[in-house]
Amino acid sequence: MLSDQDKRELLEMAHSERIREDFRIMAGNRHNPFLVHGVVDLDKFIDFLNDYNDFIGHIRRPFRKMIDKKMLL
Repeated sequence: MLSDQDKRELLEMAHSERIREDFRIMAGNRHNPFLVHGVVDLDKFIDFLNDYNDFIGHIRRPFRKMIDKKMLL
């Protein structure tokens, strides 16, 4: 639970124009590494997932073909 002093401090910061401007600048500099010309690049995303699995030591499963001929959702 926040103390009254903490609440006052947060309210003062919320009214600070400088902090608002800093957050606007940070939002403008965001970058999504998976987007290329506004479209998600699946190759980049799959490379990221493979690298992340290697990083956490996850063992890669071998690919198994789906053999069902009639699949219902």
